[in-house]
Amino acid sequence: MGMWQLGNFRSLNAAAHRDVGYFCSALIITYCVSGVALNHKDDWNPDFVITRVPIRLDRTYSTAEIDDKAIAAFGRLVGERDYKVYDSPVEGQVKIYYDNASLHLHLTTAQGVYERVSKRALFYQSNVLHRNSVAGWRWASDVFAIGLVLINVTGLFVLRGKQGISGRGKWLIAIGLAPPLIVLAIQGL
Repeated sequence: MGMWQLGNFRSLNAAAHRDVGYFCSALIITYCVSGVALNHKDDWNPDFVITRVPIRLDRTYSTAEIDDKAIAAFGRLVGERDYKVYDSPVEGQVKIYYDNASLHLHLTTAQGVYERVSKRALFYQSNVLHRNSVAGWRWASDVFAIGLVLINVTGLFVLRGKQGISGRGKWLIAIGLAPPLIVLAIQGL
């Protein structure tokens, strides 16, 4: 390859690295944030915020007293107007279901719990994309993956000499390869 051709390759490589990097930057951040959130799903719910509020009724009730009027009155205690359905999972209890919420009352103790579920802002949407839960998103995800490969490969050839792939770059690649190989060896995979 002549000098002009090598210079042309380096210029095209740098431009591809820059432009594909810009194109993928928003999704890289989105996938990284949602990846951390999903990695810790046993520590917190990365998709929903669940709010629980203890409720105290003005008195005890019998199951026979529970009708639509009583259910509406219980709903007003928690700011709910319209219920979907209610049932009595166990004698002396009633559970009322609303849009994204429920009220579970122990009639004999006059206590209960109001529970509201709401989507965790930005995390919910990011996690939906990350898990490929949107119809047709698989193709966008595949294009993104190809973009990441291009960013990686073109990035290998941006720097030259001691700082590039023929210098310290090859050692950093080897160091980066070590953690997955160690884990796979430890796990016997």
